[in-house]
Amino acid sequence: MHRLNCARKSGAEAVTKHSLSILDKFSLKGHVAIVTGAGRGIGRAIALAYAEAGANVVCAARTLDAVEKVATEAKAFGVDALGVSCDVSDEAQLDALVARTLSVFGRITLLVNNAGGAAPNNPLHTSADSFDAAFHFNVTSAFSLSAKVAPHMLKAGGGSIVNISSSASRYSQKYFSAYGTAKAALNQMTRLLAADFAPQIRVNGIAPGAIMTDALAPYLDEEGTAKMLALTPMNTMGMPEDIAITALYLASPAARWVTGKILEVDGGAESSTWPY
Repeated sequence: MHRLNCARKSGAEAVTKHSLSILDKFSLKGHVAIVTGAGRGIGRAIALAYAEAGANVVCAARTLDAVEKVATEAKAFGVDALGVSCDVSDEAQLDALVARTLSVFGRITLLVNNAGGAAPNNPLHTSADSFDAAFHFNVTSAFSLSAKVAPHMLKAGGGSIVNISSSASRYSQKYFSAYGTAKAALNQMTRLLAADFAPQIRVNGIAPGAIMTDALAPYLDEEGTAKMLALTPMNTMGMPEDIAITALYLASPAARWVTGKILEVDGGAESSTWPY
């Protein structure tokens, strides 16, 4: 009986420790986030969502003007924000990104590995170097930056890493052997890093479906868009904000018991919606 009472007491203490209001559980106040690929599309939407939730944000991408503009937008939410030019494929630039963040904010608690991508490819005309480049851009860069920030997250008492994957990681479809393979590897890396870094650092991923961004738009004409919508149960395209909201959940105290998971945000599609 004494042991049972002790267990009940421990449970009650745990409930008290985590008894925040619902809205507080989605707050990122006191956090410092690095978001890669933050100059536009999904990365921009995530950076602004984190800022609105109270985090100081470092917006990183290759184009300095773009990330500085996003940083200015983020500051409108009353937080501090910084735009940093960074090619995530360059190890030295990743080191500089981490160093700059620490010099300005003194800590890192959140990371979003959003930078990535690859054009559709025909495997008969895809060189080994091109395939390796897609893997490096989507997987190796995320691994490297995660390893660089993890010690600083531990010093800060813990943190959260969110990797942006793709529905191409699980669909069987033509012309995606490079991109789809890379994103499938990113999913598994997410699960494995979650095991490596638990319990102090949570690592999760998001697999977006067809999101209307500047990266997708060039591939879609009116007919292609109509086909894609017909193949999507929700009959609409996703928006960058749909992914940003999911990334906010995964970074927040609301997801304190979630790690090693890939959340599929794809309008309900269970097979390829690629119209070509």
